[in-house]
Amino acid sequence: MKKKLYESVEIPEGVEVRIDKNDIEVSGKEGKIKKTVNLSNIETKREGSKLLIGGEKITKSEKKMIYTIISHLRNMMKGVQEKYTYEIKVCFNHFPITLDVSGNEAKIKNFLGEKVPRKAKILEGVEIDVKKDSITLKSINKEAAGQTAANFEAATKIRNRDRRVFQDGLFIINKCGKDI
Repeated sequence: MKKKLYESVEIPEGVEVRIDKNDIEVSGKEGKIKKTVNLSNIETKREGSKLLIGGEKITKSEKKMIYTIISHLRNMMKGVQEKYTYEIKVCFNHFPITLDVSGNEAKIKNFLGEKVPRKAKILEGVEIDVKKDSITLKSINKEAAGQTAANFEAATKIRNRDRRVFQDGLFIINKCGKDI
């Protein structure tokens, strides 16, 4: 059954939102993010500092898409105001781990005494700061920062060994201001 549905998103001061066909561009003091979404049967209207997203005859799947777009918009607006920050802790008991960052790749050397370094991909737009036993990732794009942090954690996954004994690795300890 098709229903009338319009949801509003408050645009904060200092943030500019432009929607052109299927492209959404949000810019603020930290930078600019561009995302392509499916806006085929969805209307977008701007009323002052609010953005209305919806339509007159919306189906279930279009309703889901509206709420997904609103979530992406809120994440993008928050990101251009202040960057998303992820903290990763370097833990080792057996062999000291060293990290080399070059370009869009990080090499994790001497993990469990392995001769071949493990690699983690760093996505575009992510700033990385490596200290002695901690790594800080910052980006205006929440998805890029989260995926890069997950790449670091996945690169040091231990297989075929007892996790209670071999507790070495890189672990996310703080994501977007929330301790884990």
